[in-house]
Amino acid sequence: MKTVIVYYHPYNKSYCRAILEAAKQGAMDAGREADVIDLSADSFNPVMGKEDLQGFVRHEIIDPKAKEYFDRIKGACHLIFIFPIWWGNMPAMVKGFIDKVVFPGSFYEQDNSGKVIPLLPNLKVTIFATMNTPAPIYKLYFGNQVYNAMKKSVFGFAGIKDVKFVPFGTVKAVSASKREKWLKKAARIAGER
Repeated sequence: MKTVIVYYHPYNKSYCRAILEAAKQGAMDAGREADVIDLSADSFNPVMGKEDLQGFVRHEIIDPKAKEYFDRIKGACHLIFIFPIWWGNMPAMVKGFIDKVVFPGSFYEQDNSGKVIPLLPNLKVTIFATMNTPAPIYKLYFGNQVYNAMKKSVFGFAGIKDVKFVPFGTVKAVSASKREKWLKKAARIAGER
């Protein structure tokens, strides 16, 4: 069994990096391989160009890096995303990953009537997101944009039902002990199945 972690933060000493290390350890402690996709280190190109769009229509991932990413994900039981929330939403790098990897023919198919047929229905998805906004404000005022997009528009559409959003709010203002508690939570969740 394998956990794939899609990680994005351009700063190596960010709290997202600490969450990554905790999640990796949690998955390994549960007896699973932890496979990390580091979008920044890979210099992933998030732009969905003309060729990618043509591939989408043909149900064929074109970008070699995106194809490699999907090949790594398709055997996983748990897909974890770790990234900061900037301006109320996921960074462009993460959005580009979704645009270029969550394709028909990879995560789902559609029959002639348009009905979605999930290809990875047993995949569990967890999103760990850091932000400087308090989590309740993000949910109530900003409408939980990331969760709604990932749960309903992306993975829900693809037939994946088990989607969990774990926001870590006001990261810059919380105590070291609170951060440590959050890391334990991330490790525990990463180890769940």
